[in-house]
Amino acid sequence: MEIRMWQREIETMQRDAIKELQLEKLKSMVAKLYRDVPHYKKKFDEAGVSPDDIKTLSDISKFPFTTKEDIRVNYPYGLFAKPLKEIVRIHASSGTTGVPTVVGYTRNDLNTWSDLVARIVVAAGVTGEDIAQISFGYGLFTGALGLHYGLEKIGATVVPVSSGNTERQINIMRDFGSTVLISTPTYAMYLAETAKGMGLEKGDLKLKIGLLGSEGCSDEFRDEIEEKFGIFPTDNYGLSEIMGPGISGECVYREGMHIAEDHFLAEIIDPVTEEVLPMGSTGELVLSSLTREGIPLLRYRTKDITTLIDEPCRCGRTHTRMTRTLGRSDDMLKVKGVNVFPTQIESAIVGIEGIGSHYLLILRRENYMDNLEVKVELVDGKVLESYGELEKIQMTIKKRLLTILGLDAKVTLCSPMELERFTGKAKRVLDLRFEKEGGR
Repeated sequence: MEIRMWQREIETMQRDAIKELQLEKLKSMVAKLYRDVPHYKKKFDEAGVSPDDIKTLSDISKFPFTTKEDIRVNYPYGLFAKPLKEIVRIHASSGTTGVPTVVGYTRNDLNTWSDLVARIVVAAGVTGEDIAQISFGYGLFTGALGLHYGLEKIGATVVPVSSGNTERQINIMRDFGSTVLISTPTYAMYLAETAKGMGLEKGDLKLKIGLLGSEGCSDEFRDEIEEKFGIFPTDNYGLSEIMGPGISGECVYREGMHIAEDHFLAEIIDPVTEEVLPMGSTGELVLSSLTREGIPLLRYRTKDITTLIDEPCRCGRTHTRMTRTLGRSDDMLKVKGVNVFPTQIESAIVGIEGIGSHYLLILRRENYMDNLEVKVELVDGKVLESYGELEKIQMTIKKRLLTILGLDAKVTLCSPMELERFTGKAKRVLDLRFEKEGGR
């Protein structure tokens, strides 16, 4: 298999050279933050640390973390390290759960961002001959524009459809001959279902590769997408606070997402004790900007749970890889004393014969006890007419949840297409446990 790379010399650097480069850039970045960002100077002084304390990469553990709250209290531009006249792009979160997190990009940042996205799309197998359909929503969200410019950089033809209007998406996909799909995993599944409902078979579309991101996805759910849509789905990771898409992405071997270590320093911490964990441990991903000019962040707590792998990949890339995220530390559910992520429940139920890929988890509290209801869709609605078949499927799901996760859950079987579909991030959890207490 021919392995293509966008920046081969950088992507195949020796590990010692990568660490040496990271240390040089880290020293420069910490000095810049102390000099140019009052918030960081104050935090460093309060913690009793200074740029001179960076002698080795591990010295970063002496410095305080940055959180989303730090960005919000400095709304909108308080963490920018460059004057606004040098900021050429602004992105922001939706702000639905509070003050939006605002991030800025210099022209150099945008050039870097395009190269980082170019790396991950080339690693996934995309070439300049491809037609890439972007089904992310455009706007302040970084996903669509981030992928857009990286794909254009490698010479791919970009179709900026944006999200929504699913039947139109399928028609464009067919008529324009789209070969690459950019979307969330759940929307990719919805597109596959819609295409089938429109009478299209896999061979009627030219799709080959899926660049799926913006939400967690289990192996089982990805296998369903691959089987139903006939595409090769790959995962990529990004968050606007650090850069956007392009921080890491899977290659054709799909054995972890390659982190661009010449631009980001990754750590894994225990989300409770905040202790730095050794390589190979599972915990919360912490990222530091090494080259970003507009809003560089030091030790940003992503809340995403993953594992780092520093062994070279079969593809020849040497940068550290991260496993696909298990979930977010603040999305972890505690049900009857069991800590569980929604993706673990997804892994347990997806692939069961007769069951579709969409599900909803409902949490309730009755008599001071937490109860979990798992709603799943049937593939064939006729099964609803057979009590025996329904009971058999329900027991299969209940036993699997009990065996794999130690959870005893109520299982509700729904008609096909009964559960809500999403064009962006799917909402898989409905937590009703605190409703009687006036909300969370």
